[in-house]
Amino acid sequence: MRTMFGTHGLRALAAALAMALAIALAACGGDDDEGSAGGGDGGGDAAVASGEPKCGAGTGEKASGDPIKLGAIVTKQPGTDFTDITDTAKAFFDCVNDNGGINGRPIEYVVETEQTNPQQVASLATRLFENENVLGLVGNTSLIDCAVNEKYYKENDIYVIASGIARECYFGTNVRNVNMGPYFSAIGAAQYLVRQNVKKIVAATSRVPGADFNNLGVVELAKKNGLGSDSLLQDVPITDGAAFALKLAQSAGDGGGIVLTFTPPEALKILQGAEQQGLIDKVTWACATPCNDKSIAEALGPAWNDKLGINAELNLIDSTGPDNKLWRAVLEKYAPDTAVGSFSQMGFVAAKIATDALMGIQGDVTKESVNEAFHGVKDFETDILCKPWSWGGEQYLSNYSDRTIVPRDHKFVQKEDCFDIAAVPSNFLDKQLGTQ
Repeated sequence: MRTMFGTHGLRALAAALAMALAIALAACGGDDDEGSAGGGDGGGDAAVASGEPKCGAGTGEKASGDPIKLGAIVTKQPGTDFTDITDTAKAFFDCVNDNGGINGRPIEYVVETEQTNPQQVASLATRLFENENVLGLVGNTSLIDCAVNEKYYKENDIYVIASGIARECYFGTNVRNVNMGPYFSAIGAAQYLVRQNVKKIVAATSRVPGADFNNLGVVELAKKNGLGSDSLLQDVPITDGAAFALKLAQSAGDGGGIVLTFTPPEALKILQGAEQQGLIDKVTWACATPCNDKSIAEALGPAWNDKLGINAELNLIDSTGPDNKLWRAVLEKYAPDTAVGSFSQMGFVAAKIATDALMGIQGDVTKESVNEAFHGVKDFETDILCKPWSWGGEQYLSNYSDRTIVPRDHKFVQKEDCFDIAAVPSNFLDKQLGTQ
C-alpha cells in the first residue's frame, strides 16, 4: 500500500473513507429518526451515534421564524428545588430548535420559579398566559401550583403536562403527569417493604406545604397489610441527618422499615447519617423516586449494597434504552450542570411528549390547538417509562407502573421489574379531597 499510494495517498484514501462512512451513518440516522418510538422526535441510538443529539425533526438545521412560546411554574427554595426538571425540558427544546424546531419554528420556553406563596403562584399562571402569551405549560413542578391554579386551568381549557407534586395534580381534570408523584411513589416504596416482610412502616417526608399527604398512602397500605405505621415530617434543609435517621430507626423498631420521600440532597443527608450511626442493618430502608439520582448512587458505598429499595417511576439513569441515551446526550450538550437523576428524566419525558404533540398539529399553532394536542396524547412510548403514556379521560394517573432499584458498588441496578402501584380504599381519595 505504501508503494502504491505513498504517504499522501494513504492520507487522502483515509479521509475519503471517513467521509463516506460519515455520509452512510448520517443516512442511517435519518431513517431511524423517522421511525423512533413515541413519535418522530429523533429518539434512538441513531440520534446520538454521531455525538450530536437529534431531537424533533432531526434535521440538524436551526429553526427560525416566530417562536412557539411554552411556559412552566417550578418550586425553587431552600430544601426544595425542582429546577432540574425545567432545566432539562429547556435543554430538550434547545435540541429541538437546533434540529428544525416545530415545522421550522423554534420553541421559546419561559420558566417561572416560585417559593410556595399562593398569591405569587396564582399571578405566575395569569402572567404566563396573559402577559407572556405562552400557548401551553410543560414541566410544571410545584408544591402548590395544582392546588392554587387547577380552577384557572379548567376555566381556560389549559391542559398541563407536568411532574406533579401536590395531591390536586393527580385528581383533577386539567393536569397529567409524567411521574406518579410523591404520594404514589411512596406507596410503591412501601409495597417493596411489605414484600420484605417488615413488621412496621415509618413514612417520612419534608415539612413543606401539602407534604403531609405524601405519607398517608403508606399508612393506609400498612394498615391494609396488618402492619404498624407512623408518619413523620422533617424541616428542610436538614441540619442533622444522623439525628433524624436515629429517630426514624427508633420509631420503626426491630424488623421495621422506613420510606423516605425527600429531594436527593436531603435524602442523602439521612442515608449518610444512618451509616454514621450504624443503622443500615437495623431496619429496612426504602425511598421514593427522587433517590434515583447519580449523586446518591456515587455517595453510597458498598455498605449499602442491596439495602436501599428505591421506587423508580422512570428507568435506571444509566439504562441503555434509546431514549435514555438521548436524554444523557441532551444533558451533556445543553445542560451539563444539571443533576443526572429522576427529576431530569421527568423534564426530558415531558418535553418529548409535548414536542411530539406539537409536531402533530395540523394548521395554526394556537393556544387552543396546543392544548387540544396535549390533551389528545395517547400511547406515547418511551423506554424511560414502564408503560405507554396517555392523557386518558378521567384516569388521574398517566404513569402508574414502576420498578425497584437498589445501590450496588456506587451504581443502581434493578431489583424488581415493573409493577403497578397498589390501589387504596375506594373512598380514601374522596375523603382526602373533601368530596365526601
